[in-house]
Amino acid sequence: MQHTQPQQQIYKAAPEDFTALAEVWEASVRATHHFLSEADIQFYKPLVRDEYLKLVEVYYVRDAKGQIAGFVGTADRKVEMLFIHPERRGEGIGKKLLQYAVQELQASAVDVNEQNEQAVGFYEHFGFRTISRSELDSMGKPYPILHMQLP
Repeated sequence: MQHTQPQQQIYKAAPEDFTALAEVWEASVRATHHFLSEADIQFYKPLVRDEYLKLVEVYYVRDAKGQIAGFVGTADRKVEMLFIHPERRGEGIGKKLLQYAVQELQASAVDVNEQNEQAVGFYEHFGFRTISRSELDSMGKPYPILHMQLP
């Protein structure tokens, strides 16, 4: 008999999940995006919650307590966001969500902050390769972006 933990189920996000998703985004960014200032985090958080999440198809997993543990957002066969709550890192959630995005949603590209070396390594581990680089992020801020694709 196969035992499935609740956090292994993948759910499609709805607008009522956006506040909780933005909280996971903020916790994850604080743990991994050390190059962002507090002002940057405060600038992006309402954009993530109120704008960016509406532009992507979002799927998430819950932890044993029913809290959102991580999520992936895709659009046009591209991973636009993948964030794991720092307390849930190392549990295979990012791998599970990325594999879902690639296999079920046909995602084959991702943009990654060059300074987020853990994320760059994560995507490289799953076969993504850098095909180009932008000096500025999509908001024109000086955070270089690596444009990665599956071969």
